[in-house]
Amino acid sequence: MAHFPNTFGFTGTLRPLRLQGDIHDVEIEGEVPADLDGAFHRVHPDNQFAPKFEDDQFFNGDGMVSMFRVNDGKVDFRQRYAQTDKWKLENKAGKSLFGMYRNHLTDDPSVEGQIRGTANTNVLVHAGKLYAMKEDSPCLLMDPNTLETHGYTDFGGRIDSKTFCAHPKIDPATGNMCAFSYMSKGPMTHDMSYMEISPTGELLFEIPFQNKYLCMMHDFGVTEDYAVFSVMPLLTSMERLEKRLPYFGFDTTQPVWLAVLPRQAGATAADMRWFKAPSNCFVGHVMNAFNEGTRIYFDHPVAANNSFPFFPDIHGAPFDPIAGLGYLSRWSVDMASNNDEFESIEKLTNLADEFPRIDDRYATQAYRHGWMLVMDREKPYEGPGGPFVGMINSLAHIDLATGSTKSWWPGPQCGIQEPCFVPKSADAPEGEGYVIALVDNHVTNYSELCFFDAQHVDEGPIARAKLPVRIRQGLHGNWSTGAQLAGI
Repeated sequence: MAHFPNTFGFTGTLRPLRLQGDIHDVEIEGEVPADLDGAFHRVHPDNQFAPKFEDDQFFNGDGMVSMFRVNDGKVDFRQRYAQTDKWKLENKAGKSLFGMYRNHLTDDPSVEGQIRGTANTNVLVHAGKLYAMKEDSPCLLMDPNTLETHGYTDFGGRIDSKTFCAHPKIDPATGNMCAFSYMSKGPMTHDMSYMEISPTGELLFEIPFQNKYLCMMHDFGVTEDYAVFSVMPLLTSMERLEKRLPYFGFDTTQPVWLAVLPRQAGATAADMRWFKAPSNCFVGHVMNAFNEGTRIYFDHPVAANNSFPFFPDIHGAPFDPIAGLGYLSRWSVDMASNNDEFESIEKLTNLADEFPRIDDRYATQAYRHGWMLVMDREKPYEGPGGPFVGMINSLAHIDLATGSTKSWWPGPQCGIQEPCFVPKSADAPEGEGYVIALVDNHVTNYSELCFFDAQHVDEGPIARAKLPVRIRQGLHGNWSTGAQLAGI
């Protein structure tokens, strides 16, 4: 008999959904653009069974993959669990066997040494497969149309890393998937690797290196010539696992770094440059990165202090929600410099933001348009609360050429999940197209996939695909074209 904890991570807006199914021809309000042909895949953590420990993290849920198939003005919905090794073992046992978030010391002895990954962080179609990813484990492959699970891949036995990142980038010039790993040789190792995977899914090369300290490495940037890693002291250790503390804790006394590695098969760790940020800070997801010669520009939200209350300060300082607000900022460094100092830091907006996205056809390149979720503390909220929800309450577009922003607020009962840009056509100008995002009503308990004119998000949705349920708070997702779904 299932009994989920009466805790913040399993009640209210974060109550588990655990629903697999299909809805053909979802109810539409407005008109879905007839020229859209593709699918929006996204994923959220959703425990198959009640957790072994009541104080477990929301992030430890099994990966539940949603697909919104859009074609001819219609939307079909499909949702399935990513059937990881963990999911299969627990499904057979009929209960949870794996313990706390990323803490193998708390697992049932029967699953010792098994892959603990949940594939719950990001999904992306590449080389005819749906890559389902969580950064502490290998990459899981699924069918992008049926959502059937194929299993973990080792890229034909060529990859040395035991883990695979949750935020790979597709280079629009080469079609390569650019990815990385951390704790590459196992839990609590400083080992990392940068790798590129061909458009047909073959591992081209893998460059190993060592990190400065043992920390979360969630996202990164890729330019035409470089892979760029922001390194902040959201730290972990075996001692934390032994004490059953939250897996990560933020250390305000440690430096923050920007590490730059040339993107070429012959590069080694000796070619990496480490640039030291002027002060400690908390860095978020990457909007984009690009280089002009040896000068590198790296755009991402930056907060003055820890943004994650569930991974608290290691020195016991209370969480500061104001200092934890991130603002889109541009860091620049020069590989031709003779020191480890930043060239400049520029704050790009006064909107507190996260989950930044671009027109992915301009990944690795200079760009103009971006979209992000905004935390507007002046807006009221009437829902039951939960991490991020209620606080992440608006969708914004930023024009980096003019600095102007436009935003839309769905109302006091709602939260918004990560947006995704979809070009109007393959050769449309940058930023000409649509933005899609799930809007959740936390009072009526319904979710709607909303479609916006990308450069006029302030005018509100042009269409809404109305689900009869509320989809649990997700993490990340991506759009794939009809041709990609067909394996073309």
